[in-house]
Amino acid sequence: MVLRPPILVEGLVKLYGRTRAVDGLDLRVEQGSVVAVLGPNGAGKTTLIRVLATLARPTAGRAYVAGFDVAAHPAEVRRHIGITGQSTSIDEYLTGRQNLVMVGELSRLPRRDAKWRAGELLEQFELTKAADRPTKTYSGGMRRKLDLAASLVTQPEVLFLDEPTTGLDPRARVGMWQLIRDLGKAGTTLLLTTQYLEEADQLAHEIAVVDAGKVIAWGTSDELKTQVGGTVLEVTLPEHADLAAAAGLLRSLASAAVSVDDRLHRLTMPFTEEEGLVTKVVRLLDAGGVVVDDISVRRPALDDVFMSLTGHAAEAEAAA
Repeated sequence: MVLRPPILVEGLVKLYGRTRAVDGLDLRVEQGSVVAVLGPNGAGKTTLIRVLATLARPTAGRAYVAGFDVAAHPAEVRRHIGITGQSTSIDEYLTGRQNLVMVGELSRLPRRDAKWRAGELLEQFELTKAADRPTKTYSGGMRRKLDLAASLVTQPEVLFLDEPTTGLDPRARVGMWQLIRDLGKAGTTLLLTTQYLEEADQLAHEIAVVDAGKVIAWGTSDELKTQVGGTVLEVTLPEHADLAAAAGLLRSLASAAVSVDDRLHRLTMPFTEEEGLVTKVVRLLDAGGVVVDDISVRRPALDDVFMSLTGHAAEAEAAA
């Protein structure tokens, strides 16, 4: 018997007409780890989740979840997984408790066990006080908590979270992050898709950067940042400055693409060496007749990784 990790994807392709939503994607997620799939809208993140959760059949390649082929044995896969989509799937006219009991019974739990599990999850997610209220009265954060609780009724080995904090306010988002961390510590294998760079940085043991349906980089947050280089320089120019011309001057020094932010009048670029960097940049811009308002040096962030790999910023692309 071949022992496979909880999630194994090999050369996965998913076509919608002529559109290659997933294009030869490879992925491996080990037992008990939290892996974030990071990328802009249209990168193929949600399609990947749909295929792994047996909601869509792959066009080519193979995918295994909990040791089962998602195409050949979808029923077996479903017995071992939970999924939380981008939008909540709860019944607004039922109470929180009724929603969880219903999910348990649909999953063939005896009614007594379904009720016990519902009570346990309501306490775990701090929803006990609201348990017997119709969920249409719940806040967005409470609905998201209940949706996540519903995906855990059967205590799945593998949990798929498709942009679980989309639409949440900052406080609710931080609370959801803690719940996800706790699930990982308890041994659940989690695959998390997100377009929020900070979310991937905070939660994931490893990160897969996806663009155009392919994994273009893989590693821990620190490993990915190391790929960019040791230093990121930000130069802010006056409103009247020619950003394109300044970027052209700096390309001779930068180790990757120079990012231009027209709104903030800022140029951002990675460098492999830090010694004497600011002096070199100031002299180069001064020789080119470019006036500088501000200049700063910092360590790389995940947005710098995405910019270096794709030539555009992940969060800006997602917002668009």
